[in-house]
Amino acid sequence: MNLMLSQSPSTPTLAAEIADPVLESTLSAVESRLSSLGEALRARDLESIDLHSGELHRALSNAVDHFSRAARSGPLPPSLRRRLVDAGGSVAAQRESLARATAALDRAIDVLLPRDAPVMYGSYGAAERLGRGGSLHV
Repeated sequence: MNLMLSQSPSTPTLAAEIADPVLESTLSAVESRLSSLGEALRARDLESIDLHSGELHRALSNAVDHFSRAARSGPLPPSLRRRLVDAGGSVAAQRESLARATAALDRAIDVLLPRDAPVMYGSYGAAERLGRGGSLHV
């Protein structure tokens, strides 16, 4: 890539192409946490999923803070913008995958434990009857 320093708005400056080391490390942390969470999800390791999702949440919060400040002081380098868009796509894909898994789990629970199941026992442990007394009400 041949970049020349120029004050012309049509030519990108070298400063716009050089990634800020803080932004670079912040985005790398998000990418790393995304990868770790993806591996935990594939392994169905609940403990790791919990750990990595918390780490990803913190890394994303940190990234939003850093990138918001950087965007106020000028344009982000295109390479960082592309990586940020890719990371956002990965977050969305993992969120969609979790939503599908949650819906499948909810359906399985509904089959195994129907919500409208009649109460079999009362608060005193004895079987409850639908009507009180021995008469039939019509």
